[in-house]
Amino acid sequence: MYSNRQRNEEQEERMSKTVTLRLDDTVYQLFRGVAERENRPISNFIETAVLRFVQDYETVDEFEMGEIRANTGLNQSLKRGYLDAKHRHGSFV
Repeated sequence: MYSNRQRNEEQEERMSKTVTLRLDDTVYQLFRGVAERENRPISNFIETAVLRFVQDYETVDEFEMGEIRANTGLNQSLKRGYLDAKHRHGSFV
């Protein structure tokens, strides 16, 4: 059974967070124009644009993954590093 405090903490975790952002007027007008053309709030446009940016730079595309898998020297080095870390050999930098 949940206590009121636990329920409140869970509700707070799920709630949207407010972020204050300072934008130059030129940038604001650009963002606002795109948001209006897409018929959505500027906050939604900024959130979507940032999420796309992060996804593009935090993930590896198929071509890049193929290069990584084909690089045997890199893969051997990664395996050695993994095993060293697993057995706590060396130091973490």
